[in-house]
Amino acid sequence: MDTIASLFSFITWPVSWVIVQFHKVYGAIFGPDTGWAWGLSIVSLVVLIRICLIPLFVKQIKATRAMQTLQPEMKKIQERYKNDKQRQSEEMMKLYKESGTNPLSSCLPILAQSPFFFALYHVLNAIATGKTIGVINESLLASARQAHIVGAPLAAKFTDSADKVAALGASLTDVRVVTAVMIVMMSASQFYTQRQLMTKNVDTTVKTPFMQQQKMLMYVFPVMFAVFGINFPVGVLVYWLTTNVWTMGQQMYVIHNNPTPGSKAQAAYLERLTKHVTSHGKVRRRSEKAIVKAIVAKGRDRNEFERKFINGLSKAGLVAQSDGTVVKGEGAVVVETEDGTTTTTAAAATPRRQQPKRQSKAQRQSGGPKAAGATDAEQVPQTTSLSKSDEPQDAPSAAAEKGAAAKPGNGARSRAQSGQRKGPQRPKSPSKK
Repeated sequence: MDTIASLFSFITWPVSWVIVQFHKVYGAIFGPDTGWAWGLSIVSLVVLIRICLIPLFVKQIKATRAMQTLQPEMKKIQERYKNDKQRQSEEMMKLYKESGTNPLSSCLPILAQSPFFFALYHVLNAIATGKTIGVINESLLASARQAHIVGAPLAAKFTDSADKVAALGASLTDVRVVTAVMIVMMSASQFYTQRQLMTKNVDTTVKTPFMQQQKMLMYVFPVMFAVFGINFPVGVLVYWLTTNVWTMGQQMYVIHNNPTPGSKAQAAYLERLTKHVTSHGKVRRRSEKAIVKAIVAKGRDRNEFERKFINGLSKAGLVAQSDGTVVKGEGAVVVETEDGTTTTTAAAATPRRQQPKRQSKAQRQSGGPKAAGATDAEQVPQTTSLSKSDEPQDAPSAAAEKGAAAKPGNGARSRAQSGQRKGPQRPKSPSKK
């Protein structure tokens, strides 16, 4: 470990300078020789480094999402070349190259902070051996050697001998108890961070090399912390524990507010978003608008949870827009099924169509009620004229019509008879001679 740490000795000066600056602030509050001053200086170093690594963390999330979208294609390659591992690896690398993704992008934050970790180890190891390093001079070295965190010196290790620990002003039992507790906490926090990623934020039904890699890391990292942790000084354990807690909290925030599409975390998030939007009638946060916008842009490519979200808005009379906003819908509601097809139903806000009133017998015989907007003259049924015609009629035509009306089964006669009223009828007008 000392050999590896010496490779990053070029960065020990800025690391020691940052620690000293924080020590000045906390030393004025808690005292310069206390474990609080030096311990909080190391914690502040972690926070500063992780804030600077936020852009890399965002890139890590994008790389992880890209790997998630490639999982169906990766599964097809696995099934197609399941008997040829070499061809399978070649096709996987070709897919990564075409899509512009890199499986190692998910490890960028860990790789980026590794130099700072080994530089801090180099600084604390120098303090344990009583050597000045970086900007830590003789007075700061004596102050750091006197600092104890819960009874354990800042530079003490689990594997140190009793004489070396006594030289730092502590007992071997206190050092081993404190280091053992911190190692267990580090391993547990790392295991929980990786487990919540595997159980909530990824699709475990698809077996891909990426999924196997993540599952392996869930068990490998805690074991690494337990094995190598006994060789780290207490100050390095403080650094590592703070890093794990930060990573765990950061990941919990991302899973809760920006989950991976198709994961269980997305199902829970969209369920909360549906209740929020239907109760308020709008999307308020910018991050929520971005998620709604992405769901609308997918169209038929939406997953099960996204279709359920769109259908929930439709049933509430709301429609998601392409810009991420939500407006009240009118008319028909479009419901998307699991296979991507759509069905149209009546909207919740649309008034129900009223059934027409049943007509009475007299209304049916008289030809029905008056139509809306019709005049009385238009509604009078046409009947046979009772007065003499002003113009002479053609005799053959009249006789032909009379003969046609007299034929049995004629449709005109049936219609005329069906429209007649019951009771005595008025005699017809005599024909003109």
